[in-house]
Amino acid sequence: MFRGIDEVDWASLRHAHGSAEDVPGLLRGLASADPAERQTALDGMYGAVHHRGEVYDSTLACVPILLALAVRPEVRDRAGIVELLVSIGDEDGARGDLAARARTVLRARAGVFVRLAGDADPGVRQAVPGALVRFLDPPARVLALVRERITVERDDKVLLALTESLGLFARRHRLTSAAHAAEAARLLTELTRPPCGPGLRLAALGQLAACAPELLPADLVPSVVRLLRDRSAQRGSAAGDAYEGPGPDTLAGRLLRLRPSDEEGSRLLRTLHSALGSRVADRIALLCGQLTSPDPLDRCNGVWMTAGLFREWRDGHAEPVTLIGGQLGAQEDRLHDAAVAVLVELGELAAPAADQLHALVTYRPGLRIRHRERSAPALGGPLKALAGTGDARAAPVLAEVLAGPVVPDDLGLVIPHLGRAALPLAPALRRRLARVPLDAPDLHQRAVPLLSAVTALGDAESLPAVLRLLRGLPDGLRRRDAVTEAAVRALGVFGGGAREAIPHLRGLLETDCAVAAADALWSVTGDADAVLPVLLRELTGPASDRRRAAAVLGRLGPAARPALPGLREAAGSGDAWARATAACAVWRTTGEPEGFLALLRSTWARHPRTRRTIAAHLSAMGPAGTPLHDVLRAELADPRRHRPDSGGQGIREDLGLLRECREALAGRAHR
Repeated sequence: MFRGIDEVDWASLRHAHGSAEDVPGLLRGLASADPAERQTALDGMYGAVHHRGEVYDSTLACVPILLALAVRPEVRDRAGIVELLVSIGDEDGARGDLAARARTVLRARAGVFVRLAGDADPGVRQAVPGALVRFLDPPARVLALVRERITVERDDKVLLALTESLGLFARRHRLTSAAHAAEAARLLTELTRPPCGPGLRLAALGQLAACAPELLPADLVPSVVRLLRDRSAQRGSAAGDAYEGPGPDTLAGRLLRLRPSDEEGSRLLRTLHSALGSRVADRIALLCGQLTSPDPLDRCNGVWMTAGLFREWRDGHAEPVTLIGGQLGAQEDRLHDAAVAVLVELGELAAPAADQLHALVTYRPGLRIRHRERSAPALGGPLKALAGTGDARAAPVLAEVLAGPVVPDDLGLVIPHLGRAALPLAPALRRRLARVPLDAPDLHQRAVPLLSAVTALGDAESLPAVLRLLRGLPDGLRRRDAVTEAAVRALGVFGGGAREAIPHLRGLLETDCAVAAADALWSVTGDADAVLPVLLRELTGPASDRRRAAAVLGRLGPAARPALPGLREAAGSGDAWARATAACAVWRTTGEPEGFLALLRSTWARHPRTRRTIAAHLSAMGPAGTPLHDVLRAELADPRRHRPDSGGQGIREDLGLLRECREALAGRAHR
């Protein structure tokens, strides 16, 4: 099975980390009798030879050897090898000549996968259907083979894989071989009915939703919820964890232990949710069915899928979030922890669960702080989630934490969510900031959250503590500039109450924190002559500096007229975010759009990351921003978040964008 391996000049080939001379050892490790060595070798293949889905010349050289390993019954874990080959040859994966050549080799050797379709190892049979659909031709042969395997297969997991392969087949051949795609959809329809088991029927419904939604039953959601209940009842006490025992301490082993305890159920419902796409009402009804299941594993999967739905869509969160709040009292740690984590991510959208969160932090004070073995204590998830909703009831609880013997460094980060309700916390926050040791190695982690808090509260009485920090920062401090900028932002918010800081701010105008210092100096003094030279200089720097300088110049308004040539130049070149910010600054300076409306419209449409900048500009303009109010109305009417692929932080950003849009349309200039 290793024939020819020593004839390859591996040292001349490359992988993600350089020379591929270590690859023969990885390939031999895949055939080892030692499970830990096999998993370590598979780690190495994904971590170097097929790093992040890329195909290198060494990857191409491995394909024949991997195929040889896959057909040797004495090799353990061959399913992992087949999965690796499928990933290497996936058309949705790597691009370029090497990837195309790898796919050509796999298609030429697709007979290997036909042979493995009836392998004695069910794990191999489970991995093979995806390879058959991707690499075997012609379509009629693939369909006949998959149909045959469905007829004779008895292993439920393999049947699920065959069902998923039918959906993939139908999607791949929808345009090139419509008759075969329709036949695959017909087979899937058959699999949605008895006598097929509930898991298989759920899988078939998920694939139909993706490839032939017109064939779905009219009562889809109730049917899915019933099947989910039936599947859970069948699974019964055998649910357990998907991975038992400690196993080898390798990357593959650790990832395996982190999988959901019902990974199969998670995948089935995730596939269906993904296929339903914009059918948000159906997806919410389905989530509510999941979240009211008698089975805690189904509810846990529903909790995580709620987060996925609301990262992308704006409406309908109230009922699912209320049901998530109901999981906070669950006895199962996994379910409780999932509910807390999702409510933290949802931020103010978690408000329907605020009563349950408040009860939790009131009656279980041990959950207010999370103690960690290898790092400093952190604010407990339930309290962080309650504060994230903006609920004023979080403030007294935070006050108790502030008065206690252990105060998490990140407490200050939740203060901005509470608004004026957090004002009573200002004296305690001020005192903590004044006591932060200036020589602490973790000064950044301790000071920045506190500075964020006093900034959010506009607590000008914190001025001595902020100045102490600025004046005492040691040279060589890790992330020194981040601490400086956080302190300078606070001074800017204090405005005229921070005149004592003027000399220090002037001293920062020639540092890497020049833009932040100029912004604060303008807020404190209103002296445009003091800051214009600095901002003009920064307009000629890198894109991030140009963007920040342009934003500050926009806040100067008419006082920034000497910078108009530089702003117009910045609006004409560079990245979209910097151009949009400069265009907004010209508008705010002159009071006229000056031909930048087309630029701002196209930037809004093509670069969603810029929308909050543009909306904030229009909000600051008040009624003068009317020429672009139509894009704000369209944004507010859009059911989809503006950056649905940006994870949990995207929810907070999107909610901020919507606030800016509403304020701008109300015509109230607030900056």
